[in-house]
Amino acid sequence: MITLNITISGLFQQILVGLSRTTILFIVSSGMSLVLGVLRIPNVFHGSLYMIGAFLAYSFANFLGGSITGFWLALILAPLGVAFISFIVERGVFCRLYEREHLMLLLFTFAFMLVFGDLVKLIWGSDYRSLNAPAVLQGSFSIFGLPFPRYNLFLLVIGPLVAFGLWFLTNKTKIGKISRAAAVDREMVGAVGINVSWVFAFVFIIGCFLAGLGGALVAPTQNITQGMDHSIIIEAFLIVIIGGLGNIWGALLGALIFGLTDSIGILVWPQFAIVFPYIAVVTVLIFRPKGLLKSVW
Repeated sequence: MITLNITISGLFQQILVGLSRTTILFIVSSGMSLVLGVLRIPNVFHGSLYMIGAFLAYSFANFLGGSITGFWLALILAPLGVAFISFIVERGVFCRLYEREHLMLLLFTFAFMLVFGDLVKLIWGSDYRSLNAPAVLQGSFSIFGLPFPRYNLFLLVIGPLVAFGLWFLTNKTKIGKISRAAAVDREMVGAVGINVSWVFAFVFIIGCFLAGLGGALVAPTQNITQGMDHSIIIEAFLIVIIGGLGNIWGALLGALIFGLTDSIGILVWPQFAIVFPYIAVVTVLIFRPKGLLKSVW
C-alpha cells in the first residue's frame, strides 16, 4: 500500500534533484544520439567512456593536488582524455568499418566495452573511488526550508550550456552543417571533395567527449567504480530511442522524462522508484513508437 505524504516544498526539491540528474543523462545520451544520428553506429562502449571519464577526473584531480584549480582542470582534462582515446579507436578501427552491417558494428563496440572494462580494472583496480567537489560547490542552500546541494545547482547551469553548444555546433558551424549533410547522403558529400571519413571522426570524437564530460561531472556525486557504465548505457539508449534517433532536443526531452520520473518516484514510492522511468519509456513507445521528436538528419 502506498502512503502519500508529499508537500509542495518536498516535490519542488525532488524536481530540482531530478533536473540535476537530467543534466548528466542528457550530456551522455546527446553524445550517443550524435554518433548514432550521423555515423549510424550503436556505440555500446559509450558507457565505458563515461566510466573512464569519471576515473580520469579522479586521477587528474589527485595528481594536481586536489585544489580548486585541480578540480576545474580535471573537468576539462578528463573528457579531453576520453576524446583522445576515441580518436585512436576511430582512426585505428572504426574508420574501416563504416560500410559494414550494423550487427558487426554492434559486436565491435560490445567487444571494446569488454576491453575497456578490463583496462579500467587493470589501471585503477576494483576499489571504490571518490572525488570531492571544491569548497565553493560543497554544502547546500535552503529552498522552501529544505536543503539543496550547491553542486546540483552547478549541474543545472551546465546542462543548458551544453545544449546550446551542441545546437550551435550542429546548426551554425560549417563542420556541423557538413555533418548533417553527411548523415543524409555521405556519397554526395564525398562527391564534392569533402573527406567524409574525417567528418565522421570529428562527430565520433565529439560524441565520446560528451560521454567523458558526463562521467567527470557525475564523479563528485557518487562512488566511482567498475560497473557504473552498465546502468548509464541502458538509460542512454532508452533516452535516445524515446527522444528520436539523432535528435539532440529529443535527447533532452527524453532525459527530462527519465530524470524527473525517477526523482518523483523516489518521493512517491521509494521501494519501487527504479520502475517509474521504465514505465514512462513504455508509455511513450506505445503512443510514439518512433520517438517523441523526428530525426532532424
